[in-house]
Amino acid sequence: MRLRSSSEPILIKKYGNRRLYDTRASSYITLDQLEAIIRRGDDVRVIDAKTSEDLTQATLTQIILESGRAARLLPVTLLQQLIRMDDESLAEFMGRYLSATLEMYLEAKRGAQTVSPFLPMATMPFQAANAIARMWLGAGQAIAPEPQYVPPATTSPAAPPPAPPPDTTAVEVAALRRELDELKTLLRGNKRKT
Repeated sequence: MRLRSSSEPILIKKYGNRRLYDTRASSYITLDQLEAIIRRGDDVRVIDAKTSEDLTQATLTQIILESGRAARLLPVTLLQQLIRMDDESLAEFMGRYLSATLEMYLEAKRGAQTVSPFLPMATMPFQAANAIARMWLGAGQAIAPEPQYVPPATTSPAAPPPAPPPDTTAVEVAALRRELDELKTLLRGNKRKT
């Protein structure tokens, strides 16, 4: 992956006919070409050519959904049910689902951290999940590293047991709840526009 040449994102103008215009290259590009620009490490900002409304999030979501990768992960029946829901119901469903899923994940993670002094491999699935999250969030947003258990070089009967790993889950939960609240606000805002 190449490093960005500048700190400014590339400005992409989106026209009513769904055409994308790369202002840096002064040419029209396809959605696939925009994906390639992002994959090589450049940041982009997509705006509506007429209103200057920021369309970055919607366009990046479109890239993910149209690439087929996300489509393979979601069953057709679930997608149909989500489409049938109004924005308010969708926001409520996503909020409850994500909260419940997050709580189960964090509970499992705490359990694995508790037994990690005895089973060092217990936290490996969570380390993999954090690696995937770092990949999706980008290198600029760090996730608290998993505590690593290092067995003492020598053990003696008088040696105290190793201290439990620090609990970073409260910070992670707070960050994820903020993101969830932002998504709910965004969904409610989109409902008002329609």
